[in-house]
Amino acid sequence: MKRIQFLSFLAIFTLVLTACKEDKKQAEPETVENTVKYVVKPEATTLKWTAYKTTEKVPVAGEFATLNFEEKVGSTPQEALNNLEFSIPISSLFTKDDARDEKLKVSFFGAMMDTEMLKGTIRFTEDKPVAQILMNGVTADLPLDITITDERRVNLKGTMDLKNWKALDALNTLNKVCFDLHKGADGVSKTWEDVAIEVNTYLREN
Repeated sequence: MKRIQFLSFLAIFTLVLTACKEDKKQAEPETVENTVKYVVKPEATTLKWTAYKTTEKVPVAGEFATLNFEEKVGSTPQEALNNLEFSIPISSLFTKDDARDEKLKVSFFGAMMDTEMLKGTIRFTEDKPVAQILMNGVTADLPLDITITDERRVNLKGTMDLKNWKALDALNTLNKVCFDLHKGADGVSKTWEDVAIEVNTYLREN
């Protein structure tokens, strides 16, 4: 009789322990894997350009001090940049030369349609970025090369051919105003139609 009571007690005790272990296991919170999000912000982004003059192709560098866009989030740098819509006020053009700035704003951009703002969207196709830019009433693609370092520092480079935006008339207007300044040693005045573009940004963690 005592043996039967002992075995019954042992069975009940085992069931209680098993139930407690299962409850404890169910009570443990599930581990959620943290996913890093990348955020591209206007204040961490710069847009520089390089134009060229004279037959020797002397570079003239400048930038746009203001680049407007909504903060964009993604699980990768490419996703954060993809479909990013931006606008650039022409008034923010800056070359460290007030006289040159005025000529570019008035005689080049001022000779175009929609003279106040450049607009565009960055899109990725098979990890290759393209900026679709609206300038002079024309939307055209600017293929870009992308370099990402430290998983956060992004560099985008491309070369605009102004004829793709039907901007050669505006370029000629600028060359007339800067005729003597764009002469080289050969006495030829020339303003080139290709402009190098460089965008740098630092992606924050969200």
